[in-house]
Amino acid sequence: MDCLDSVASQTYSNREHVVIDGLSTDGTVDLLRFYRNQLGVLVSELDSGIYDALNKGIERSSGDIVGFLHADDLYAHPDVLAHIAAAFEADFSICAVYGDLQYVRREDTNAVVRHWKSSPFSAKRLAWGWMPPHPTLYVRREWYERIGGLDTRYRIAADYLSILQMFSDPTFKAVFLPEVLVKMRLGGASNRSIKSIVRKSREDWDALKRTNVGALGGVGALFWKNFSKLTQFRW
Repeated sequence: MDCLDSVASQTYSNREHVVIDGLSTDGTVDLLRFYRNQLGVLVSELDSGIYDALNKGIERSSGDIVGFLHADDLYAHPDVLAHIAAAFEADFSICAVYGDLQYVRREDTNAVVRHWKSSPFSAKRLAWGWMPPHPTLYVRREWYERIGGLDTRYRIAADYLSILQMFSDPTFKAVFLPEVLVKMRLGGASNRSIKSIVRKSREDWDALKRTNVGALGGVGALFWKNFSKLTQFRW
């Protein structure tokens, strides 16, 4: 419900809220139907994982700009979409806009556990494991069409692969907004267990090899991508 209320509270009104549900049986669909008048699209059907669901969202959306807000996440303030839209409108050659991300406790979204402070994009940073926080990333839909959507063969790192594919293109122009755009509750698929962390590292490695982006043959990128996270925690 926090996610739905967060979208509804945005001051930017020219938005389309597309909700993809994996045929939930826990009462989620009834809740979504209660909010139906504020949803542009509502789909509830079986899918083959999170990236299949995200691809469905891209396909069913009609806007020029696409961003993702997961069910446990919320916007950091009511003007997030307005700031993102203003950045795109200021320069029509811009392909993507992103900002900072905060990981918060599930029971208290004001309790910040990890602050992912991003930075302006550069090819050198990308080669050394840098990536924008995916929950804050808004991209012109044509770029998702160019890369064929998110690769559903990945279970955890398809978002990283898509970032490598897009950001490594010399014509891809991205803008960094130095502000927190999204609050994400702890417990994501990539870090819920040691097994998930190992799988994510393997998929990251495969993405780096496929795109031939990473420094030191990908080893440098993989190392720094994981090590840099330590500085983001509120110890």
